[in-house]
Amino acid sequence: MHLHFSENAAETILLLYVIIVFLQSGIDKARHWGGNLSWLKEHFSKSPFKNQVPLLLGVITVMELGAGLLSVAGLVHLLLHDNGGLAFYGALVACVSLLMLLLGQRVAKDYEGAKTIVIYLVPAVFLLFLLQ
Repeated sequence: MHLHFSENAAETILLLYVIIVFLQSGIDKARHWGGNLSWLKEHFSKSPFKNQVPLLLGVITVMELGAGLLSVAGLVHLLLHDNGGLAFYGALVACVSLLMLLLGQRVAKDYEGAKTIVIYLVPAVFLLFLLQ
């Protein structure tokens, strides 16, 4: 069996990045739901999202786990079959998740936090570009 690593080295590294970032974040949100919810309720207490925090936390948790899991499946499929279809959708879900987080930070007027999200968005968008 031939692994298609050398043909897809940049994509492989960026998929590993997405897997680490999104699985860790999604698992952390699920494992520490109460603490995250408490912090986010305070963070969004003066925003239009203040009454939707539990729902929005659930949505972003599912999105992050989805991005990570799709990226795992996509990485395996890319390395075994030289096909980036699943990886593309993992990167796409990652980008949408980051845009959701960016919107949240901007609405909460946490501009420093919003800048941090952009740091994560750039490699995710580059991965999306490489996989199309």
